[in-house]
Amino acid sequence: GISKDRISDFACSFLKSFLIDFTIDQCERLGIPTQREKIANVWDPRLRTFGSGEAMLPIDPTDGRPLLLVPKRWLRFVPWINFDDYFEKHCPQDEISHTPDTLTRVEVLNYNRDNYGIVSAYVKSKERSLADAQNDPLFSQIPVRSARNKYMLIKKLPTGKTDGADIKYEEATCQLLPSLLYPNMDFAAAQARTDSGVSIRDLIFYNTRRSPFLQEIFNDYGSRQVTFEMKNVAEIERTHVDQLNRYLADELGRFGILVTRNPLKKAIMKRTIDLWSGQRKAIVALTDTDIEQMVEVFDSKQREPIDVITKKYAEFRRACP
Repeated sequence: GISKDRISDFACSFLKSFLIDFTIDQCERLGIPTQREKIANVWDPRLRTFGSGEAMLPIDPTDGRPLLLVPKRWLRFVPWINFDDYFEKHCPQDEISHTPDTLTRVEVLNYNRDNYGIVSAYVKSKERSLADAQNDPLFSQIPVRSARNKYMLIKKLPTGKTDGADIKYEEATCQLLPSLLYPNMDFAAAQARTDSGVSIRDLIFYNTRRSPFLQEIFNDYGSRQVTFEMKNVAEIERTHVDQLNRYLADELGRFGILVTRNPLKKAIMKRTIDLWSGQRKAIVALTDTDIEQMVEVFDSKQREPIDVITKKYAEFRRACP
């Protein structure tokens, strides 16, 4: 279950003994329930062979299998030379298939076996640009293909709460937006509670003030933090606007963003304008179309995704008296 083979299957087999000890330690620290389970294929460095044993491990509630935890620092970064980067930017897809969207990993690997020069040229180009591989130790963006896949997941979800669609919508959006908005908005926190525990904001960002737009909302609305509220509904209602309005207090600032599926109706748009007129609070809505545009510019790198929010804010201000 470890994505992108950031730790190979071979490595996991030899590291299983360490991972068992790490898992037990973390479960004791965090109070995660465990039970005694048999573990097969544990490498014994003294005997230089694989054996079996028992350990107190957490259990996957969906299938009853024991779980091993992995240190987050091992998974934080994508390797500088990796398949996703090769597939996106270097693989000559048209030579393999005229339908790149359906191109499979197996087809690419088969092509590489017969055209090793392509792979060799990719590796050499990455080695020449090794100095560019400077990771932010506090954040790692999701790759472009994952961003597109995450958006497609959002787009396919129905509105409402059927089969937990509202929770899936919030989870997917909270995973996508931090990558789209980094580094202009950073240190995202999902389901952030107030000190009193009364209010829970769906997603909140620290305003780094890196762009003129972020500096403007800091100056005009005191927004040291920027609050996002996700609503997986077919139509935004007044109660949704009022809920976000209550969050926009002085400690957070008076600028907030509603993330929803469809554009605001005229009456709801008027409600947001009235809030600006009476209380100088600004509420901007991002729809599925806006999120798709953010993914597009994230992919093309022609502009920054935060420019989509800047555009929406400019449209909002033009509608204000």
